Amino acid sequence: MLWSLLKILLFVVIVGALTFGAGALMETGSSIRLDIGTTEFTLSPLAAVIGAFVLLGVIWIVFKFVGLAIAVLKFLNGDETAISRYFLRNRERRGFEAMADGLMALASGEGKLALLKAQRAEKFLNRPHLTNLISAQAAEMAGDHVKAEEVYKRLLQDERTRFVGVRGIMKQKLASGDTTTALRLAEKAFALKPKHEETQDVLLRLQAESDDWIGARKTLAAKLRSGSLPRDVHKRRDSVLSYAAARDALAEGDNKEAEAMAVEANRLAPTLVPAAALAANLHLKSGKPKQAIKVIKRAWDDAPHPDLAAAFAAIVPEETPDARLKRFGPLLQAHPDHSETRMLKAELNLACEDYPNARRALGDLHETTPTARSHAILAAIERGEGAPDQVVRGLLAQALTASRGPQWCCEKCHNIHADWVPICSNCGAFDTLSWVEPPKSQLAIPNSSEMMPMIVGQLEDQLAEPDIPPVIEDGDSANEAADSPSQDAEIIDIAPMTTLPEESVGDPENKTSTG
Repeated sequence: MLWSLLKILLFVVIVGALTFGAGALMETGSSIRLDIGTTEFTLSPLAAVIGAFVLLGVIWIVFKFVGLAIAVLKFLNGDETAISRYFLRNRERRGFEAMADGLMALASGEGKLALLKAQRAEKFLNRPHLTNLISAQAAEMAGDHVKAEEVYKRLLQDERTRFVGVRGIMKQKLASGDTTTALRLAEKAFALKPKHEETQDVLLRLQAESDDWIGARKTLAAKLRSGSLPRDVHKRRDSVLSYAAARDALAEGDNKEAEAMAVEANRLAPTLVPAAALAANLHLKSGKPKQAIKVIKRAWDDAPHPDLAAAFAAIVPEETPDARLKRFGPLLQAHPDHSETRMLKAELNLACEDYPNARRALGDLHETTPTARSHAILAAIERGEGAPDQVVRGLLAQALTASRGPQWCCEKCHNIHADWVPICSNCGAFDTLSWVEPPKSQLAIPNSSEMMPMIVGQLEDQLAEPDIPPVIEDGDSANEAADSPSQDAEIIDIAPMTTLPEESVGDPENKTSTG
């Protein structure tokens, strides 16, 4: 409204100025004389001005006719579009100016202005593959998603802009949370441009989220071929996808396929602990214990891990504690100073009821690297050597507040997972879980945890005695007991022993089968 008033006011001012100028020229008494050959012309000032404008108009018309004549000559010489280009040149100029203004508006973040300029450019130019691109991006920037999707669908009709249209609609569906449709569109976009890195990443993420591990491996191979992924990273991620496929096959009861995929995952990344543990367990099920031992030792040589120790213990589940300690010898010698090795050795000696060697194996680990597990092992050693209940109870209380030690922690969002998974359940990142100690702000005692078998075995025979209070297994109840000193409950909330198969935990009939 205000702009319209300003335009009207400007028009009135211009008309008034022209009227005033014309009146001033008419009142001027002088005249202008022109000599053209033998002819003399005498013009008043107003007539001279009008004549000047007429002369400019004639010159402009002459140039137009000259341009038209040149276009006709080009047409006669075989240029079939010369005449049409001549008449459309002005419209194209105005259209390209509008398109340039639209691009500038997009660059400056003015979505609505860019949309207006794009519509103006579309009016003058017959080039939808250009104007529709600006219109779609301008509509997105302006928040008009319906208009943007409509324009993207028009782009699908042109082969030159089909990929842009598919990609644009895919992003619209991702923003709205329709991942099923987005996955299908990502597959189409990938088929149109297999080397497009952003499309590869989106498709890989959507395939992983939908548990399409085979499709994700194909996409990953395409990333390797296009040069957008280093070979070592490809091997690691391909191993992760193979492990996930093996896990799903195992859940469906296809042990043969699960073993093949687990072996492939272990071959690609021998140091990936979950893949090594799964491959070893599947080798064991198929009657190949030597292969299982080989897989575990290779992964253990890179870094000891409790899952590997548990898988190694499961190879001979019925052996005596002394035999198990002897069989674990090669693993214990690989990294003798590693905290996991020291705690494992202490637990194995505890199972043999060799408390002095268990204490020597643990050393000062509970002081240099205090964790719930190291405190629990020390509590078991103290109880085995006959220490007072107050000492054991104090160590268990320290275990409740100590760090849980290394856990599967997402490198991106620091979310803690009980088991290793290919995709973080919190942030959705792919292959970001590492066996590290989380930041202190992330440490937390779970609501419940299994008791260490050594302590369970020794306490069960004493629970009936009046001077031994009952054991609280539930973590919530343990926390309540800790807050109420008046209760005479003995709190036990510690990490389970890594070398014992789950079926033998807390077996009152065989207290020495742990380790």
